[in-house]
Formats: sequence, structure tokens, C-alpha cells
Amino acid sequence: MSAVKETFGNPFSSQFMRMRQAGPFHLVIFGASGDLTQRKLIPALFNLFLDGYAADQFSIVGFARREKSDEQFRAEMGASVRQYSRRQPESEEQLQQFLAHLHYVSGSFENEAGYYHLKDRLKALCLSYQMPSNALFYLATPPDAFPDIIRNLHRGGLVSPVFDVDGWTRIVVEKPFGRDTATAWELNGTIHAAFRERQVYRIDHYLGKETVQNILVFRLGNSIFEPLWNRRYIDHVQITVAESLGVGSRAGYFEQAGIIRDMIQSHILQVFTLIAMEPPATFDATAIRDEKVKVLKSLHLPSPEQVPFQVVRGQYSPGSLGGEPVPGYLQEAGIAPNSSTETYVALKLTIDNWRWSGVPFYIRTGKRLPKRVTDVAIVFKEPPHMIFDEAGRGSRHTNLLRLRLQPQEGISLSFGAKAPGPTVKVAPVHMDFMYASSFGASSTEAYERLILDALTGDSTLFAREDEVELSWSLVDRIVANWQSTKLHSYSAGGWGPEAADDLLKRDARDWLRL
Repeated sequence: MSAVKETFGNPFSSQFMRMRQAGPFHLVIFGASGDLTQRKLIPALFNLFLDGYAADQFSIVGFARREKSDEQFRAEMGASVRQYSRRQPESEEQLQQFLAHLHYVSGSFENEAGYYHLKDRLKALCLSYQMPSNALFYLATPPDAFPDIIRNLHRGGLVSPVFDVDGWTRIVVEKPFGRDTATAWELNGTIHAAFRERQVYRIDHYLGKETVQNILVFRLGNSIFEPLWNRRYIDHVQITVAESLGVGSRAGYFEQAGIIRDMIQSHILQVFTLIAMEPPATFDATAIRDEKVKVLKSLHLPSPEQVPFQVVRGQYSPGSLGGEPVPGYLQEAGIAPNSSTETYVALKLTIDNWRWSGVPFYIRTGKRLPKRVTDVAIVFKEPPHMIFDEAGRGSRHTNLLRLRLQPQEGISLSFGAKAPGPTVKVAPVHMDFMYASSFGASSTEAYERLILDALTGDSTLFAREDEVELSWSLVDRIVANWQSTKLHSYSAGGWGPEAADDLLKRDARDWLRL
């Protein structure tokens, strides 16, 4: 790993990824019967196998309650590859070569007996593949199962150095990581009773997206932008994460979490810290995560009196999307008819440091919005003297940098230019970069990149314990002080409640069109 980093310097680069290969490993997936395993994890592992990132010495072990044989598990996962993989196998033989590495152990998350069975199976696989006991445990389960799994891995002797002194042990923990600061702190305590922090990989698939990774490369690798990335030149920043879908089959989870816990505490604050962080001294996991933590420590937490003026929460009512009627949140299956759970949040954040003092960050996220899009807009200040103002007749065109994270990943830059003709008329023009058209190949899926990082011991794109706890402190402050504020209604298919527009209008700004 160190030699590769010295050669290429940038752990975000695709060239760096191509040079890596996971050594011998066992990957144990807890929750092997779940949707995440079938839709994301197994297809991601298959694509890593196709690209040669996995050596011949590896095994993938599914662990779940249901009784099934290795052959049944392989057949189910083969169907998942055919349905969900971004690439299809070139032949049935190729698929079977991958599936031969899959195995299955039945057991209860709460019962220690299954973990002793798992340990015996891993020892047998070590002998079969003639490999060390390198093990990555992936918790693809509901969060209430995390503590039992972690404790039983420890009690069952599956955690290094108890398991085997010549192998490594790591654990991947899916979100949500707690539901507030107290529960996140408690879960961290449970983890650290069994694992050291360097063994823990708290995953957020947003950080595996190409454009998210490219934020730092774009900022720090281009001298034309880095000098402008501060309060002297940036007017404000807008981050939008919009979903057109409703709550769907996640009613039980969403009723407990709401959009602020589901999206803002994890995905959005991860993107926020990458936009706002200071340049790290080096491109390694510790330096990058140190800078992200500094941003969260500098984040201005709104006072109880400020929350109603800086945060807007909403809930979608019946409306239409794509010309089709859709129900409101209260009409969704599994939702209480008097639920006050928010499906939309807009908020204004500020950072108390020299780089960003006075620069507002406006964030909005919601369900049943007009389209699915994730967009980060860096809005630059206007020149101090507008010589092409034309007496205010619409000649001002804001300089704007947009980072599009989904559905089409890319970057665009907007600026003013003279329109053809005998008069001086300024018109907006756009320079667009799209990953798909520029590189001519589909980018790797987020889970492919993140799984490979965990297998090779690179924690750069994973959250550290202090980062998680600090992000919860913002959410806790807001939730504790918004229960008495109004829950605004917005029609499904709209861009949210009017109060969200007012949040910006008070600062003489508007949400950008998407």
C-alpha cells in the first residue's frame, strides 16, 4: 500500500485503484439473506472479481438465520448477479468460478453457538485455500443486531489477535450508526470492547461515488480553483439531495428516523465536510479525516432560539409525479395517521472559522420531490463593479460551479459571455464535464470501491468515531428544539414547502433550479 501511494500520490485516482489487489481474505456477510447483500454487495464483489482485484485465495461466507446449503446460497447469489450487476458474466463458467468461492453458515445473531460454527468453517477454508486468516466482517443487518454480532464475534474468538496472530480482522458497519449522540457513543463503546479503531470501517456509500471522491481532487489538484475556495470569493453554497420516491417499504425505519437522521447526519454532512475542509497535509486517511473533524468542530450549532429561523421541516401530502397521482406520507402503508415525522428538511449552516466566516451553506433534502438529483452548487460572488449591468435589466449572470453526484455524475461551470450581435449583451454559458462521456466507460459502483478499500486497509473514505459523534451533535440540537415548530405540508411532486424558499429569501437569495 505505501509503495503504491508514493508512486501515484492520490488514493482517489482510478489509476491508484487499478494498481491495488486485495490479498487473501475471508469476507463474512452478516445478513446474507437481505436486500443489501443481493442488490449491492454480491454484485460489487463479482465486479471486483472480474477486474482482478481479488486474488485466487478468497472466500465469501454468508451468515444468516435461514437454513440453506452452500449450493442454495450460490444459486441465489448467482441470480442476484444476473439481475443487479452492472456487468454480466461473459460465460456461465466465469460466473461459476466466482460462485465457487461462496459459502454459507446458518446461525442466530444472538446465539454464540453459530459463531463457533463460523470459526470452524473459516479455519477449514484457511486450510482449503492455504491462506492466512484475514477476515472482514460486514454487518449488512438492521442496526439493532449490531451489538449482538460484535459481542459474539469477540466471545467466539473471531477477532484478532485471538483468532490468529498471522491474519488481520476488520469490521464494516452500515448506517445508521446510532440514532443520536448517546446511542452512537454507546455503539462505539461496544465496538471498541472488541475492535481497535483502526479495524473499524463505518461505511457511507455516498463517499464511494466518483464525484464525491473527485471533490478533493478538483479542489486541491487545480490551481485555478483552490485560491478561490474561501469567503473572499464564494457567496454561498447549496447542497440538494432530492428523491422522487416516497417512503416505500421502509416505513418502519423511516418513522423512527425521519429524513434528518436518514440523510443529513450521514450522506449530506459527509459531502459538506469534503466541500468545507482545509487542505490536508498529506493524502492519507488520518490527515483527511482530521480535517473533516475540524470542520464539524467549527460548525456553528444553532441556539434553541435560532432553530425555527434556520431549519424548515416538512411532510409530503397527496400530489402527482410524472402525471400520476401519488399518496401523501400519512396515506403510505405502515405510517401512523397522525405521524409528525418529517420527509423534508431545509437548513442554513455556518462555520466559525477564517475560511468560511460569513458564508452560509444551504441544505435541503426530501422525498417525493420532482426528480432524483444530488447537486452541490458553489455560488461565487459578483464582481465589485458590474460594468455590464445595463441599469439592472437582467445582465447579471452568477458564476456558478456545480458538482452533480447523481443521477448523471459530472461537473459544470457557468459564466457570462457576450452574445453575438452589435450590442453588448451578456448571456450565460456552461462548460460541462460528464463521467460517462469523458471516460467512455461506466464508473465503478460505490460499494465496489469501498469494499476494496476495506479489504486493502484504506480507511480514507470511512467515518471515524469522533466524526460520527460530532455529526450527531448537530442533529440532536435541531431535533431537541424543533418539536414546537410547525411541520409544513408540501404537495408530492413539488420542491418543498414555501417556508424553505423563505429561508433563502430572508438573505436575498433563491434556491437554484435543478
